[in-house]
Amino acid sequence: MKGAFSLEGRKALVTGGAAGLGQAIAVALAEAGADVAITTHHRPGDETLAAISRAGRQGLQIATNLTSIDAAGAQALIDEAEGLLNGLDILVNNAGIIRRADAAEHGAADWRAVLSTNLDAVWYLSQAAGRSMLAHGGGRIVNIASLLSFQGGIRVPGYAAAKHGVAGLTKALANEWAPHGIAVNAIAPGYIETSNTEALRADPDRSRQILERIPAGRWGGPEDIAAPAVFLASPAAAYIHGHVLTVDGGWMAR
Repeated sequence: MKGAFSLEGRKALVTGGAAGLGQAIAVALAEAGADVAITTHHRPGDETLAAISRAGRQGLQIATNLTSIDAAGAQALIDEAEGLLNGLDILVNNAGIIRRADAAEHGAADWRAVLSTNLDAVWYLSQAAGRSMLAHGGGRIVNIASLLSFQGGIRVPGYAAAKHGVAGLTKALANEWAPHGIAVNAIAPGYIETSNTEALRADPDRSRQILERIPAGRWGGPEDIAAPAVFLASPAAAYIHGHVLTVDGGWMAR
């Protein structure tokens, strides 16, 4: 059964891999045996690449701005990743941003940036990677959704809209591509200690309210998301399609 969780020889692309969830996922994929390319934007991915190297795998970084990516840009990015890695078996759509504001004051530029990065880029990259995976007989796509794929949240209308879209897109692609050996699934992280949650953790009242609802009694760490990503990318998950896996310390059960 051990081999069912191995990614030995697989080729993976993780968006937003310089830090946070993307970094943890990229390193975990490498530790499971995959060569990994990451996309970077605001910060270099040298730390991630060093960890991938320590795992004995090849790591590469591609600088790109997913906020402004279109279909042609996504195809070029997938082509570049395939060329650098000599193939592409796994795509992890992790990159995302958040903008907090009261709904009445949520600016059009912030709305567009969040939807472009968190949903449009997921669609364009999945479409481009899916074409390649269809041609090569299969693959894995793992999208990073959110608890706000199920809930509305507070002061994050663009983020909630985008993450609801990610959940729907995951299911739509699974319906079409499962018969062709492409497993498309998503992970919905709970409250994880990353830069996206700094504002919440810095607010004593909001942080306390959040912790009081989490049965596990703690914020999650990026490593709590990395292991499920490896599972969904592995042969062990071959019969899982269109699923949105909550990894939330029990938040949704409360």
